[in-house]
Amino acid sequence: MFLGFDIGTSGVKALLIDSDGKILASSSASIDVVRPLPGWSEQSPSDWWNAVNDTAMTLSRDHANAMANVRGIGLSGQMHGMVALDKNDSVLRPAILWNDTRNAAEAAELDDEHPDYRKIGGNAVMPGFTAPKALWMARHEPELFAKVATILLPKDYIRFLMSGEKISDMSDSAGTLWLDVAARSWSPTLLAPCGLSIEHMPELAEGSAPAGQLRPDIAHKWGIKNSVTIAGGGGDNASAACGLGVTNPGDAFLSLGTSGVVFSVTESFAPAHSDGAHAFCHALPNTWHQMGVILAATDCLNWLSEISNTPVAGLMDTIEKSAFCPSNMLFHPYLSGERTPHNDATARGGFFGISRGDDRVDMTRAVLEGVAFAMADAVDVLAAADKRPSQLLATGGGAKSRYWLSLIAAVTRCDIVIPEDGDFGAALGAARLGLLASKPHTSGDTDIILRKPDIIETISPNSAIRDALGDRRHHWQQLYTAIKPIL
Repeated sequence: MFLGFDIGTSGVKALLIDSDGKILASSSASIDVVRPLPGWSEQSPSDWWNAVNDTAMTLSRDHANAMANVRGIGLSGQMHGMVALDKNDSVLRPAILWNDTRNAAEAAELDDEHPDYRKIGGNAVMPGFTAPKALWMARHEPELFAKVATILLPKDYIRFLMSGEKISDMSDSAGTLWLDVAARSWSPTLLAPCGLSIEHMPELAEGSAPAGQLRPDIAHKWGIKNSVTIAGGGGDNASAACGLGVTNPGDAFLSLGTSGVVFSVTESFAPAHSDGAHAFCHALPNTWHQMGVILAATDCLNWLSEISNTPVAGLMDTIEKSAFCPSNMLFHPYLSGERTPHNDATARGGFFGISRGDDRVDMTRAVLEGVAFAMADAVDVLAAADKRPSQLLATGGGAKSRYWLSLIAAVTRCDIVIPEDGDFGAALGAARLGLLASKPHTSGDTDIILRKPDIIETISPNSAIRDALGDRRHHWQQLYTAIKPIL
C-alpha cells in the first residue's frame, strides 16, 4: 500500500493506493488562510501538520489493514510558500504563501536588476515566487531574517516533521527561483541577491527517488507496521501530471480549477519567461515542463455567482442546454491580476459592451468566453516557446462543462480529451511517486504506474464555433492594451 499527501492551500488530502495503483480510500482536512493585511496571505505550518495527522488518523481508523501495510509515501504541495527555520529548526514566522503579493516591489527589482533569474531560473520574477519573499523578509523583518538557518517549501516542512530530513524535489524547488533549472541544482548566483547561500537550502532529490524514511513513532501512531520510504514528491501541478499520466514530451493537460493551467511536458529546459509562462523541472528525472497560468478560471464563475446571487449550476444550466451563441459583450478574467501572458499583478477584470437588454445569461457567456480566450493566450505562449500541444487532457471542476470545453477547443485549436470519472489529482500523483520510490522498477514499470486514465470522449475544435466568434478574441486582446494605461 502507498500513501499520497497533497498539502494544498485550502486543505490537506491523503489518498491510499495499492501496488496496482488502484485507489482504496481518501481523507481530507481543511486549513484556513490568514490575511492580516491587504495582499497578504499566510498559514501556520503547524496547521498543515495537524491536518496531515487528522487525515492519516482517519484512514487508520477506517482502513486499518491497508494503513498497516503502507510501504511508501509521496508528498505534493502548494508551491512557492516560504517556511523559515532558525538554527534550532523552529519556525520563525507564519509561512508566506504563493498568492501573497506584499513583495511586488522586491519581485520587480530582482527581475529588473538580475537577468540571471530569467536565464538560469527560467522564469520572470513574480510576487508568487519564493525568492522575492525572502528579500521582503530581509528588508522588512531584518532581525528575524538574520536568524534564518533553513528555508523549506510547504510539503518539505511536512517531510522534515515526518522524517527529520531536509530534502526537496526538483519540480517544487524550481518554483523558488533559486534553482538552476537546466542543471537541476541550487544556483549560488540566484541565491546571493536574496542574502542566501546553498547552506540555507535543503538537499535535492528527484520526485520518484527515496527522500527520507518515516519516523517509527509516527508510523506507530498512524498504525503502519512497515519501514516506510518517503519519495521526493513534487509541486502540485507536477504531481497532478503524474496522477494524469502526463509524463512524456508532448503530453499536456488543461486544468479548469479556481485558476487555469496549461501544463506541457518538454524533453529539455524550454523557458518562455517574456510572456509570463513558467519553465520548471518535472517530478521525474531528465524531464521538464512548461506551464501557462491564468489566475482566475472557475473563480470568475464563482464571483459572478456571488454578485448575482445565483448558484453556478443555475448560471450554467441554460447555456449547457442551448447551442453555442457568442455573448453580446466581452469579459476580461483578470480578477486577481494575470500571469500568462501579461505578468501583470495590477491587471483587473471587466465587462465591455454591456447594453440595457443584457442579463445573467449574456454575462455568463462572456465569462466563459473570456476565460477561454485567456487559456488560448496561454497555449499560444507555450506553442511559441516549444510546440503547440496536439491534445489537452481536461481536469478540474470546470472540465465538467462540455459547452466550455468545446469553446476552449475551438479557440486553442487543440483536441480536448475527457477522462473517465475519477480522482486524478495531486494526491494520486504523490502516491504514485511514493510507489516508485519504495521499490526497484524499470522504465516499463514506470509507464504502467504513471499510466493515463481511460478516455471517454474527445472534443475536437469546432469550426462553426470559431466562425461564430469571428474577431472577438482579437478585439478582446486589444482591449487589454487600450485600457492598461488608465487602470
